[in-house]
Amino acid sequence: MKRTEYPRPQFVRREWQCLNGSWEFAFDDENRAQADHWELDSFRPEGRIEVPFCFESKLSGIGDTSIHDHVFYKRNFTVPEEWKSRRVLLHFEAVDYSCRVFVNEKLCTEHTGGNAGFCADITDYLRDGEQTLAVAVYDPAQDETIPRGKQFWQEESADIWYTRTTGIWQSVWMEPVEQTHITRVKFTPDVDHDMVILEAEFSGCPSDMYLEAEIHFDGEQICCDRYLVNNKTVFRRAVHLSKDHIFYGMAHGMRRCWTPENPVLYDVNLRLFAGGELTDSVDSYFGMRKIHVKDGITYLNNNPYYFKLVLDQGYWRDGILTAPSDGDFVRDISLMKEMGFNGCRKHQKAEDARFLYHADQMGFLVWGEMASACLYTDTGVERYAKEWFEIIKRDYNHPCIVAWVPFNESWGVPNIDVDRRQQDQTMGMYYLIKSLDPTRLVVNNDGWEMTKSDICAIHNYAHGSTAEPEKQDFFRRTMQEKELLLSPTHAGRSVYAQGYAYGGEPILITECGGINFNSEEKDSWGYTSANSEADFLQQYEHVIHTILESDLIYGFCYTQLSDVEQETNGLLTYDRVPKCPPEKIKKINDSYRHNIAMETARS
Repeated sequence: MKRTEYPRPQFVRREWQCLNGSWEFAFDDENRAQADHWELDSFRPEGRIEVPFCFESKLSGIGDTSIHDHVFYKRNFTVPEEWKSRRVLLHFEAVDYSCRVFVNEKLCTEHTGGNAGFCADITDYLRDGEQTLAVAVYDPAQDETIPRGKQFWQEESADIWYTRTTGIWQSVWMEPVEQTHITRVKFTPDVDHDMVILEAEFSGCPSDMYLEAEIHFDGEQICCDRYLVNNKTVFRRAVHLSKDHIFYGMAHGMRRCWTPENPVLYDVNLRLFAGGELTDSVDSYFGMRKIHVKDGITYLNNNPYYFKLVLDQGYWRDGILTAPSDGDFVRDISLMKEMGFNGCRKHQKAEDARFLYHADQMGFLVWGEMASACLYTDTGVERYAKEWFEIIKRDYNHPCIVAWVPFNESWGVPNIDVDRRQQDQTMGMYYLIKSLDPTRLVVNNDGWEMTKSDICAIHNYAHGSTAEPEKQDFFRRTMQEKELLLSPTHAGRSVYAQGYAYGGEPILITECGGINFNSEEKDSWGYTSANSEADFLQQYEHVIHTILESDLIYGFCYTQLSDVEQETNGLLTYDRVPKCPPEKIKKINDSYRHNIAMETARS
C-alpha cells in the first residue's frame, strides 16, 4: 500500500514528486553506519521497507516489533529535467527521533524531533543523472526523557502503552521552487472586524517584489490585492473581506464563520512577482473562526459552544502511528460525526496534516497535542519547546484546531504538584504558546495538578458499572457539586498544583468512560467492562447524561474512539468497526440540550 496524496494541503504547489514507496533498509544494531560510511554508493542495504510506514508495522513489509535503536534507509531518485533550472526542496513530514540525511554521499541536513517535519534545499548536492538519498536514524527506545507519547520503552506493549514507531513515519517528497519564493504563509482570522491578517515570509527580497493575494468564497472572488514587499522575513497585511460579500451572506441566511455544523472555507491563491516575473504560486485556504472563554463559558464565534469530544489516539493495527491510507482519516472523522461528536482530542500525537485538512473540510474540532516525555530534565525542556515551535508553525492555519494541550496528567513533569521548577515549565509553555498563537485556548496539564490553563480539564473514570450503584451515585454527586468536582476525588490527585487554584475557568471532563466492551483482543482491559450491548449503552448513557445534566460542566471528552492493542475501551474495534450502531451513541450524545448555564448565556 502506497501513500501518494499531497502531504501539505495548507500550502499547495502544483509541481511535486512523491518519494514514498519501496526503499532499501537495514537495522544498524551495532551503530556502524557513520563509522563505515553507509551513505556511500558502494553500500547497498539488503532489506526493503515501504515508506512511510515504520519497520514495526505490518504495512512496512517488515513487522518486527523488537527494539532496534539505529536504522538506515536508502533509495535512488531522479530529478525531472524541467526542474533543473530551479531549486529543489526535499521534505520529510516526520522522522522519529533524530536523523542525518545524505544526498549523493554528502550530509545535507540533520534534524531532531519525531513529531513535526523538516525541509532541506538539496540543489547544491545534486549531480547529473540518478541521485542517491540516504537517511540514518537514531531513536533510543528506552530513553524516557524524549517526547514519546504512548510509545512503550519496553519490548512488549502493556496497559496504556503501545508499540513503538521508529524512523520515517510520514511522507517524504520533493518540489521545485524559484530562487525567490514564498516560504511560509500565516492567516489570522479576526471575526469581530470581518478581516483576516495575512503574514508571509520569503526566501529573499529583490527590488520590485510584489505579492498578489486572491481570495474566493464558494467560487466567488471577494478580494484581489497586490502588496509591495520590502522585507523577506516580515510581511503583515490586514485583508478586509468585502462588505458586499458579508451583507449578501447575511441577507441569504448564510453564515460566513467556520463551525463543525457549517465548515465554510475561503480559498486563497498567492502569487509572488519579482522583476515583473511570476516566481511562485501557492494555493491555500483559511476559515473565519474565533474561540474564547468568558465567565466560565466556552464560545465559538461569540456563541456559547459545548464540546462533545472523543479521545483519538491515532493508532492503526497495521500502520501503528501511520494511517494506512488518506481515506482512513476521512472514515474516522465521518464515524465520529455519525456518533454525535463535534470534535476530538488528538491524544499524545501531533497528527498528520492530512487529518487536519479533512477536519477543516468536513467540520470537526481538534484539540492539538504532542507526544510527552515521561521524565523531567533540562535537555527535555529544551527539546519539548523546540518541537512545539515546529508544530504550531506547521498547523497554525487549520481552523479545526481550537485548543493546544502541552501537558497531560503530569507526564514529563511528574513532581509538578510540589516542584516549583516543573510548575514554572508548564507556566512557561502556557505563555510561550500564547505568544505564538493567541487565537486558541491552551489546556495546560490536562487531567490534574494544573497551573495556568484556559480550561479546568478534569479526568474522571470513577463512574462505576451497572453492578456498582454506589459508585454511580457518587459520580452523579461529583458532577453536580462544585466542591466535589474540584476535590481530589477523581484520581486521588489534586485538580490544581500546590500554590494554584480554580479561577473561574470553564470546567470540562476531558477524559471519562473507557468502557471495555466487545473485545477480541487477548488480555484486554478498560476502566469498567460491559457484558452486552445493552449493558454498554446503559453505562455510556449514565456517564454522558450525568455530565450533560450538570450546570457546572461545559463539555466532555469520552475515552476513546477505537481499541488500541490491549486497551479495548473504544467505541470502535481496532479495525474501526463500530461496536454498536453509531446512531445509538449519537442519540445519547444529543438527548439532552446544553446545560442551563449555556442556554442562559445564549439567550
